[in-house]
Amino acid sequence: MGLPTIDIIFETKAVSAVKRSEKGVVALILKDDTGAFDTREYKSSTEVLPEDWSERNLDLIKKAFIGNPSKLIVERVDTAAANYNDALNRLKSKLFNYLAVPDESAASDVATWIKGCRKNDSKTYKAVVANHIADDEGVINFATSNIQVEGEAYSAAEYTCRIAGILAGLPYTRSATYYVLPEVEGINEAADPNSEIQAGKLILINDGEKIKIARAVNSLTTTTVEKADEFKKIKILEGMDLIKEDISRTFEDEYIGKVNNSYDNQVLFLTAVNAYLKGLQGEILDPSYNNKVSIDVQSQRLAWEGIGVDVSDLSDQQIKEKSFRSKVFVNGNLKFLDSVEDLKFNISL
Repeated sequence: MGLPTIDIIFETKAVSAVKRSEKGVVALILKDDTGAFDTREYKSSTEVLPEDWSERNLDLIKKAFIGNPSKLIVERVDTAAANYNDALNRLKSKLFNYLAVPDESAASDVATWIKGCRKNDSKTYKAVVANHIADDEGVINFATSNIQVEGEAYSAAEYTCRIAGILAGLPYTRSATYYVLPEVEGINEAADPNSEIQAGKLILINDGEKIKIARAVNSLTTTTVEKADEFKKIKILEGMDLIKEDISRTFEDEYIGKVNNSYDNQVLFLTAVNAYLKGLQGEILDPSYNNKVSIDVQSQRLAWEGIGVDVSDLSDQQIKEKSFRSKVFVNGNLKFLDSVEDLKFNISL
C-alpha cells in the first residue's frame, strides 16, 4: 500500500529543520561533590539550583546557557573519579548535539568516545574539547587560553562549555565564524591565527574592538576523497548531520520491519526523501544544484554478484527492480551552502 506517513513526516522535518537547529542540546560532564545525583536536565538557567553545584560549575552551566540551547543535560561525576566513563555511558542513550567536559586531561578520552559513536553507532554527537589534536570532524579543538571575564580567568577547557552552547544555539543559516563573545574582555592571542586555524583549532581573536570566534572549523585536517575540505566546516557538518539523522530516524521509525523491500516501495521512499531535500534548499542545500538521491545501481549489482548471481546481462533499470534481500542501496549528490566568510575585492585605477 505504499508509505502513507513518510511524505508527511519528511515534509514536516524539512519545514522545521532550521527552527530545530536553533535549539540544539548541550551535554556537560562536571566533576562535583556538592550533590549525590547522576543527571540533571535544564531548559533554562533559572531551573538550576545553586545548592546542587559548586560555585564554579554553576557558573559554567550558566555560561553554556548564554548561547541559548534548548536544553542542557548535565552529568555529574565524583571529583575522585578516575575517569568519565560512567557519565559517557549514560549519555550514549540520550539525544544531544554538543558535549563539553571542562577538564583538559579528559580531552583525548572524550574525542575517542565521540569518534566511536559517530563511526560505530551512527550517532551525530559532536564534542568541544581543549587543546587536543583529534583530526576528526566530530571534534572541535578549542585552543584559546586565559579568557578574561569580569576579572576572572577561564581556561580553554572551562570555556568549552560556552563554545558548546554557542554552537548548539546557532541556526543552520548562521556560521559561528566571527561570532562575538561580548562578555570576554581579554585573551591570550594567537601569534599566527591562520596557522592555528589550518591546524584544525577553533580560536578566539581580538579585532581591536571585539573578541570573537575566528573561522568556525573543527579539528579535521587530513582530507580524503570521502572527506574533502567541506568536512572541516562546523556549519556544513551540521547540515550533513541533520540530514543523516532525519533520514535515518524516519527510516527506522516508519520503514524498517513495516514495509516489504520491493522496488515500488523503494521508489516511494526515495521520492519522499527527495521532497525532503528540496525543502532544505535555500537554507541548508544549494538550490541551484540537483540535490537528489536514487537507488545505488552499482552497489545493488555488486551485492547480487557477491552471492554468485550473474547479473551482467541486466540493464540498470532491471537491477533497480531486482531488490536485494533486506537491503536498500542509495546514493546521491548534495551541495551544502556555506556562509560568506571570505572577500576578494579587486580595484583598478
